[in-house]
Amino acid sequence: MNNDFNSWDKYCNYLWFDKEVNIWLDISKINFTLDQISSLENKFKNVFSALKELEAGAISNIDEKRQVGHYWLRNPSVAPNNLIKDEINNEIRDISEFGENILEGKITNNKNQKFTDVLWIGIGGSGLGPLLITEALQENSCGLNFSYIDNIDPFLISEKLDELSDKLATTLFVVVSKSGGTPEPKIAMNIIKKHVENKNLDWNSNAIAITMKDSQLYKKAQFESWLKIFNLPDWVGGRTSITSSVGLLPLALINRDVSEFIKGAAIMDELTRIPNIKDNPAALLSSAWFFSGDGIGKRDMVVLPYRDRLQVFSKYLQQLVMESLGKKFNRKGEIVHQGISVFGNKGSTDQHAYVQQLRDGIDNFFCVFIELLDTPNSNYYFDSENPKEFLSGFLQGTRSALSNENRQSITITLDKLNCLTLGALIALFERAVSFYAELVDINAYDQPGVEAGKKAASEIIDYQKQVKELFNNGEEYSIKEITSLIGNSSAEPIFFIIRQMCFGNDDYLINGDWSNPSTIKIKKIS
Repeated sequence: MNNDFNSWDKYCNYLWFDKEVNIWLDISKINFTLDQISSLENKFKNVFSALKELEAGAISNIDEKRQVGHYWLRNPSVAPNNLIKDEINNEIRDISEFGENILEGKITNNKNQKFTDVLWIGIGGSGLGPLLITEALQENSCGLNFSYIDNIDPFLISEKLDELSDKLATTLFVVVSKSGGTPEPKIAMNIIKKHVENKNLDWNSNAIAITMKDSQLYKKAQFESWLKIFNLPDWVGGRTSITSSVGLLPLALINRDVSEFIKGAAIMDELTRIPNIKDNPAALLSSAWFFSGDGIGKRDMVVLPYRDRLQVFSKYLQQLVMESLGKKFNRKGEIVHQGISVFGNKGSTDQHAYVQQLRDGIDNFFCVFIELLDTPNSNYYFDSENPKEFLSGFLQGTRSALSNENRQSITITLDKLNCLTLGALIALFERAVSFYAELVDINAYDQPGVEAGKKAASEIIDYQKQVKELFNNGEEYSIKEITSLIGNSSAEPIFFIIRQMCFGNDDYLINGDWSNPSTIKIKKIS
């Protein structure tokens, strides 16, 4: 093992910095030698070439026969044609103007009241991206208040509607679904729409759709004359949608600078087009992932941002990294089981929770420390007890304690957290994901595992409907009998359905022992 973690020469040699965004990247505490990184130079020729083809409009999402164009969103001049370029520029302008008109009260509800809140309905990247934006960048009492429905947990939906009960009339309901057919946002939308209308309030004048043109949701919003429809192009995937309307609309509604966020991402994209490993931050970052996991994802990524506002960042990276890199097959069709697992929260709070294992337990991870250099304008503390200095001490102490035990880490330092630097940080990880995928010869832009999960869930939902219909005849059935009557089903999922449907529900009479499912008989009595 190469144990020069604390070498000053290595630190200086591999420290990357850009003065336009004021971001540093340090990979010196990853185990690699000069010879090893040099050995990647030929691989990176192919990486740079592949990214160039992707940005030029190659079909990169093979399963869905789609281009991958989230890089065009922050620099429309690199889009493959003028139509896409104009669409992007018009959308950015439209979002900025819409946000400004909402905040200034030029656009109001049907009772001429200013909007106060947003209830955002979206799952996966359609929820995580906006959540990261508002958590990281919203200032106190600035813009609209955001709530999120990113799951169809009935308690979550009930709690959010209760919280907004007095403000429903002045709440914008934003529904995000590219196809319009994704079950979770569709179900949540229908429940919330019905609730709003039952309160004798108007849904249509408060509702916004973010979707693909001519999707189910687009047609519904257009037919019902919703307040606004924003475009979510078919060449933008959920996990890379944060620089589309999905991320820009929240920015506009919290009164933050949309153009600065786009600029930060665009600057980082440009920096990561440099065809030289040492001068390219995404090449350095993806190389660090490659070396730490021996090119097979052997180590998990533990993300520790030392800023509370970045607490959501590890959740955001979970989807970006794991959905992109978690693949069974490489491009040759060989079974490789690639991927990097991501977890984390924030420092220094959570280092107390698991640094003991990181230092002394199994060596199956590398850390990503995220350091901030800025200080609040208002100082509520004495110089002798400056929390910024203590936080920096905890970060450096943890980093040092890990490296002394040959535990690997990466450190990213930002001068401050704002629209520009957050845009650049997100773009850095997006590009690193693309680079790593090319290094290990997998497709970062398909998601067959997700599609398989959706298909299996759809089958279960179909079984649920059949089970419900079966009990309408008033007969009593065992699990085995239900299974035999519903084609292609098996006993275990039927038991799950019965338990969800009947336990604690007085509409059903249950005979038998729940600890022994084969004894249970069920009958609908009302």
